Amino acid sequence: MKCLGVTGGIGAGKSESTRFLEGCGIPVLDTDLVARDLVQPGKPALFEIVEAFGPGFLDDRGALDRVSLGRRVFEDASVRQRLEAILHPRIFDIWTRWIREQAAKEPPADRRLCAVVIPLLYEKGYANHFSAIVALACSEGTQRLRLRDRGWTDEVIDRRLSAQLPMPDKLGQADYGVWSEGCLEVLRDQLRAVLASEGFTADTAPSA
Repeated sequence: MKCLGVTGGIGAGKSESTRFLEGCGIPVLDTDLVARDLVQPGKPALFEIVEAFGPGFLDDRGALDRVSLGRRVFEDASVRQRLEAILHPRIFDIWTRWIREQAAKEPPADRRLCAVVIPLLYEKGYANHFSAIVALACSEGTQRLRLRDRGWTDEVIDRRLSAQLPMPDKLGQADYGVWSEGCLEVLRDQLRAVLASEGFTADTAPSA
């Protein structure tokens, strides 16, 4: 079983690429979703976060106030490191176990491919866990427009971007660079080419 690592800058097209890969019948694990599940009420990671940072980051329902915590995390690198120390080992254990589970399955030879989406793949030194790595990228102008559409201020955008490798660096290290400017079909055509290079038949890939 081959496993693709999918990474890229914030707002670079990872979510759309995930939808495309899933539409091709490829099992995909998104580590952002794993992280969100880990901090649901009652989960051990949430207890550790409250213990580390106090109950002020919980909302009225006892759930994590992700916006408030996110603001604090990107204001102070030491806080971000403490949060990552709580979450990242758990996330790592989940996605590496998931890859082993996928490898134990026996799909047809031309369908033996899975993917894990990890925004900080290079920053955390995970490259050697994958058969190949796909990096999503776009221009800085487009990236900022997309992030402003999420309601982020330029100050927030600058802080978030400073916590990641620049997109050109990710592209330079990846096996495949996918440029997410323009229409969705151009993005999908690039992904089809990646899949073909990895020996995967994308005949079920959505075209619209």
